[in-house]
Amino acid sequence: MLAVTALAWATLQLARFAVPPLLPEIRADLGLSLSGAGAALAVLQGVYAVFQYPSGRLSDEWSRATLLAPSFVVLGAGCLLLGGAAGLATLLAGMAVFGVGKGLYAIPSRALLSDLFVERRGRALGVFSAGTDLGGILASGAAVAAIAVASWRAVFAPVAVLLFGLLVPFAAWNREPYVVRRAELPVVATLCRLLATPRRRRTIVAFVCFYFMVNGVLNFLPEYLRATKGFSPALAGGGFALLFAVGLAVKPVSGALSDRFRRRTVAVVGMLLAAAALGGLVVADSTVAVAATIVVFALGYKTQFPVIDAILLDAAPDADAGADLGAARTLFLGIGSLGPAFVGVVADRLDFTVAFAALAGLLVAAAVALLWAGR
Repeated sequence: MLAVTALAWATLQLARFAVPPLLPEIRADLGLSLSGAGAALAVLQGVYAVFQYPSGRLSDEWSRATLLAPSFVVLGAGCLLLGGAAGLATLLAGMAVFGVGKGLYAIPSRALLSDLFVERRGRALGVFSAGTDLGGILASGAAVAAIAVASWRAVFAPVAVLLFGLLVPFAAWNREPYVVRRAELPVVATLCRLLATPRRRRTIVAFVCFYFMVNGVLNFLPEYLRATKGFSPALAGGGFALLFAVGLAVKPVSGALSDRFRRRTVAVVGMLLAAAALGGLVVADSTVAVAATIVVFALGYKTQFPVIDAILLDAAPDADAGADLGAARTLFLGIGSLGPAFVGVVADRLDFTVAFAALAGLLVAAAVALLWAGR
């Protein structure tokens, strides 16, 4: 089950991360400004964030499989809508549907692995989250190939077919019942539990800042490299792929380290490393220097994902693991979804350098908040 859930996560991330390297072509084809593109990406992340809590809570009340099985279908439909977008309105519709599917999948899949791998939770979540990086590497290659031999639209239909196909092994290997019954969504009680102590509140603030930075940088990095560093589409795609190549190796290791050492210490060190590298990227003036800063940035920020999930799951009662993880991720992903809109607006009105420098400062603030929470 770890293999099929991680592969499905990698597949949906292939579609998700094909968008940034294709963004200049999408903008040119659909006539979008940087602000419009940022708004579309914010819709995807915002819808994804909104569905974190209900999908987590319902996976506790019903079963993980009840949410996971339909998510494959919704994700495939979202890919087909994205590939067929004819303007901003249809692009927004595709982004929204894909965000719903991703929201249905993200929390129940993590909660399922948390149920199955109690003693090696960090390691299992590290393997799962490495699917993001496998998908990102494949997305970079697919985007470069699509630009060279077809169009940006060619990426999405094959991903839809693969997502529909992965539903078959998931259904075959699933041992949970499919249950639908009346369920409550005690939002206030969950938020009160989640924010009950200063330590938890500071932790959430840190992760809000982190995800705001991540969404801003990832969604515009290829366009940033092309616009400010003079990279070709292929070279910008390669720079984007570097993030995921590093993450593929780092995430399982960081998950295992967080099982052995204090999770917050691992997270703070990674955040500070990523902030320094992002600042270095802003001033780098050669291809080698840019590549080096991207590698170091990836080393720092990719450390976070299995550690964040493990920190949140450690603090959650077993009976409410999905709900608490979903509510927490709704908070920091919901606010963090504004990152692409921030970068788009600042880049339109000022430039990318100002936007990326501000995000580096925000990452330092995240590290300080998390360090304070751990005292």
